[in-house]
Amino acid sequence: MPHMRSQERSPHCTRAPVRPGVPAIIVKVPGATAVRIPLLDLRAQYESIRAEVEDAVRRVFESQQFILGPDVAALEQEVAAYCGVRHAVGCGSGTDALLLALRALGIGPGDEVLTTPFTFFATAGAIANVGARPVFADIDPATFNLDPERARAAMERHPRIKAVLPVHLYGLCADMDPLLDLARQRGIPVIEDAAQAIGAEYRGRRAGSMGAAGCFSFFPTKNLGGAGEGGILTTNDSALAERLRALRVHGSRVRYFHDEVGTNSRLDTLQAAVLRVKLRHLEEWTRRRIRIAALYRERLPAPVVPPPLPPYPARHVYHQFVIRAPERDSLRSRLLASGIGCEIYYPLPLHRQRCFASLGYAEGAFPESERAAREALALPVYPELSEDAVMEICNTIARHFASHS
Repeated sequence: MPHMRSQERSPHCTRAPVRPGVPAIIVKVPGATAVRIPLLDLRAQYESIRAEVEDAVRRVFESQQFILGPDVAALEQEVAAYCGVRHAVGCGSGTDALLLALRALGIGPGDEVLTTPFTFFATAGAIANVGARPVFADIDPATFNLDPERARAAMERHPRIKAVLPVHLYGLCADMDPLLDLARQRGIPVIEDAAQAIGAEYRGRRAGSMGAAGCFSFFPTKNLGGAGEGGILTTNDSALAERLRALRVHGSRVRYFHDEVGTNSRLDTLQAAVLRVKLRHLEEWTRRRIRIAALYRERLPAPVVPPPLPPYPARHVYHQFVIRAPERDSLRSRLLASGIGCEIYYPLPLHRQRCFASLGYAEGAFPESERAAREALALPVYPELSEDAVMEICNTIARHFASHS
């Protein structure tokens, strides 16, 4: 989710695919069209809440409590209530949330963790960084998320799997009940990667409330994004919450006394203050994202396939609005040439990443993930996006396919 300075680049820039939010190396092409409709416009959001944010930041500076200050404790309580859980524990990033959850649940060297190959790198990277081995199962094309039946087959082949780590990709919860049942049968925990899904729901339950722990990111371009790095974990397990709080401060429950080796992953008070302001607006912003998604669904032309509506009751919060399109790269070039921001999430599934070559997965091992990587394209979706802009995007797509028919 690109930082706004990188997002307002020339649409003809040459660059490698990057994580949403991480600026890319930009090579400008002479005569390129300026971006008129960005993939995301954080400045528009800021202008709508500028006074509230600046007041919150000023209060933190006046207090001079920058580390785990009162705003962090208040944000943790507010996020816990929002997600429908007993505890929330702030940390340094969404990646740290995954690492802390894995460590707190005892996952380490020699263990295997089941997850999806179609997600941002941090999901499997966190597994590897605690010394465990990622085991992949393919996605359900109806949701872009971990397929429970393929997950079952993978678990039968891998008796050393000690946790299941589904991802609620693009703002849609995975099909959790069958995954939770699989984990219960094995007696292992489920860790929800909810980095893109705050406020999403599955059968009336909020993302982050169903597994042993939920992991959220506050990267600036998330639906609830800070002014820098940040993350939070959610859980209903009081003992687990206590261990997470210790692990984020070098394994210490009492200052200068360390029961285990933890890390430094504390959520800044300044970030918490900004996030508390934004959390008050999150439901309104989410409703607007849902309305924009509905308008896209009405207006997008064939042969574009809009994000699937899940085959179970769910609230999709549209962190990304990801279509499937034939000859996707040609459409992407047309949109960028027209000044319309778009992005590929994700161009190479994790089982094909060079760093995971030792896992032994060959091309074709997970055909649905590989097909999604060829076809998926994210269109602009953010609360401040106008309906006229949505219409222009849809009309540009229609003209593209009309000219190629």
